[in-house]
Amino acid sequence: MTDAHSALITNDAVVLGLLAVILGFIFKTSHSNNAACQKFYKYVPALLLCYFLPSLLNTFGIVDGHSSNVYFVASRYLLPACLILLTISIDLKAILNLGPKALIMFLTGTMGIVIGGPLAILVMSAVYPEAVGGHGPDAVWRGMTTIAGSWIGGGANQASMKEMFEVGGDIFSAMVTVDVIVANLWMAVLLLMAANHKAIDAKTGADTRAIEDLKERVEKYHAEHARMPTLNDYMTIIAIAFGITGLAHFCADFLGPFFGANFPWAQEYSLNSKFFWLIVISTTIGISLSFTKVRHIEAFGASKVASSFLYILVASIGLHMNITAIFDSPMYFVLGAIWMITHASLMLIVAKLIKAPLFYMAVGSQANVGGAASAPVVASAFHPSLAPVGVLLAVLGYGVGTYMAYICGLMLQAVAP
Repeated sequence: MTDAHSALITNDAVVLGLLAVILGFIFKTSHSNNAACQKFYKYVPALLLCYFLPSLLNTFGIVDGHSSNVYFVASRYLLPACLILLTISIDLKAILNLGPKALIMFLTGTMGIVIGGPLAILVMSAVYPEAVGGHGPDAVWRGMTTIAGSWIGGGANQASMKEMFEVGGDIFSAMVTVDVIVANLWMAVLLLMAANHKAIDAKTGADTRAIEDLKERVEKYHAEHARMPTLNDYMTIIAIAFGITGLAHFCADFLGPFFGANFPWAQEYSLNSKFFWLIVISTTIGISLSFTKVRHIEAFGASKVASSFLYILVASIGLHMNITAIFDSPMYFVLGAIWMITHASLMLIVAKLIKAPLFYMAVGSQANVGGAASAPVVASAFHPSLAPVGVLLAVLGYGVGTYMAYICGLMLQAVAP
């Protein structure tokens, strides 16, 4: 890991500038008519680069992603604003028409994580028992409970597992690295698959009618209502996005501590987490406004503004990844890889059985593994109008996260040598 003091650039304004230039470069080249560029982007999705190039800044010590506040600002200010703008234009009826397959894939993903952890311990204890031993607070299985929390719900659930299973600091920091890198590599795989989803769906014979219908409805709405945005329009979009974000923060600052102080069980549902409330309140207000005239802000480009926020968030998530960290504790990464492969295999098998489109598999998986910050990213890789589906599933992940991670924790304890 790069040390904060040894990083070349420590000023966040410079970091944000670098990310903006990287994003601008990727967008410019991905929309270029140059034959070489077109060939390159045919195989490498632009979204994947928005995520991978910033990780090189962290890996080579140019920026220290963990001491930079760019991700914090992006996830606390831009993410809620983005979710509000995307959900205001949501067609809730069409999303409900997507049917039960999205939910089945999400729950399959959760089960894959619950089973995958204990399975990884069993495989490793047969092959290399030293990798899964350890005693007391630094026992490997304890550390793995925090990955389960993170991969089913998110950061808040991860923190609650750390407290519940009394995880030691050393194993916790090692597992956080495994969590971040394995989850990010998996997200990269999902983005690659998303770029080729039509071919994959055609091969598996998936029924994509409901998704295509949703996309068509959104595009039809755009065609009928779209107009050139004026400065007045942009200021209206910004007022709505950040006004509601401010209100959501105001409520979250009160609700999180209130539940934490008065209801001991609140932690199990992440109800003591301000971030949880921030996401839930922004999304709820956004969905409520989708039934009013406010939804017409989509006609002058609300979702484009939202997508620009989303891309800044993607680049700032990339800043957290340090590819060389794999060499610090390779055995833990093997554990993480076995775990993720179990999750992925189960998802692919069930998707094939129920003929679910790749979209449900990718978003169901990312709603578990990545949570509210990255599920909409993977969803919008299929189509910007599908981002809210990722959010709705991720919020569900917060709800079941602590329970399922707790069950996984007990299973990890049972199989640990």
